[in-house]
Amino acid sequence: MEKSRYIWFNGELRAWDDATIHVLSHVAHYGTGVFEGIRVYGRPGGGAILALDRHVQRFFRSCKIIGLPMSFSEQEVRDAILTTVRRNELEACYIRPLAFRGYGELGVLPTACPVELAIATFPFAILHGTESLEKGITLGVSSWRRMAPDTHPAMAKATGNYLNSQMVIMEAKRHGYDEGVVLDSEGYVCECSGENIFVLLDGVLFTPEMGASILPGITRELAMQIAQSQGLEVRERRIPREMLYVADEIFVTGTAAEICPVRSVDGRTIGSGTRGEVTEKIQAHFMGVTRGDLPDTDHWLTPVQPEGENP
Repeated sequence: MEKSRYIWFNGELRAWDDATIHVLSHVAHYGTGVFEGIRVYGRPGGGAILALDRHVQRFFRSCKIIGLPMSFSEQEVRDAILTTVRRNELEACYIRPLAFRGYGELGVLPTACPVELAIATFPFAILHGTESLEKGITLGVSSWRRMAPDTHPAMAKATGNYLNSQMVIMEAKRHGYDEGVVLDSEGYVCECSGENIFVLLDGVLFTPEMGASILPGITRELAMQIAQSQGLEVRERRIPREMLYVADEIFVTGTAAEICPVRSVDGRTIGSGTRGEVTEKIQAHFMGVTRGDLPDTDHWLTPVQPEGENP
């Protein structure tokens, strides 16, 4: 990972190497943290953050779900994100806010441990590589399942939930796939290790519903918005595994993955084995807005520099 100059930590900017925590911090032992992944895109006139307010809102919702009382307001976190990006002087980068239980008492009960907040920014490449955006990636259905609705809080972007994601992606790589698809506790398609999934069949775009233990992805929301604006019917519903095999197109979405086509699942070719027409249209709109080739008519972007100021 390429370092930046500063990390915002509990209300102040610290040098990258000084933003450390105690080895007995509660989060390191019990996964009591929540985080976000946010992108800054380089555009003509300066960098812009994609869906900043939506990400901050989800961040606070995640904190509420797992019981992390925040001492900072949503506006303060929003301002801190902008400050950190500006001070690190990165026109395009990845932003990682992290709220977590720190050093207090060691034990499962977390309430004696303070809630801390860090915001890091650093250069970041496309998750599956630039070529994947055209050629697509390969998926394999994982032997691991997503947590049942009454076990872990899937709607929270919680650190502890991602042990499951780690098992999924490691298995996928061992089997020669780019990414793994996880089924929910009842055997229906859920999501990938770190991306939401969309399936096009007979002119209708399907994606798993919220009750399928998915994370409510921000890029997922934007992709649905784009598809509907292009006249495509979008249905949130249960998706059986075999529907993946007969799909006309499949793509995955995420902050790091953006809009990424899928060329095969479990070795079965999807469509023509490359990016499909519908996927390409949705992807083109998303990239056009984020990279500055299309107007931001839906106000997705927040400029890093205040209007009238130069970097």
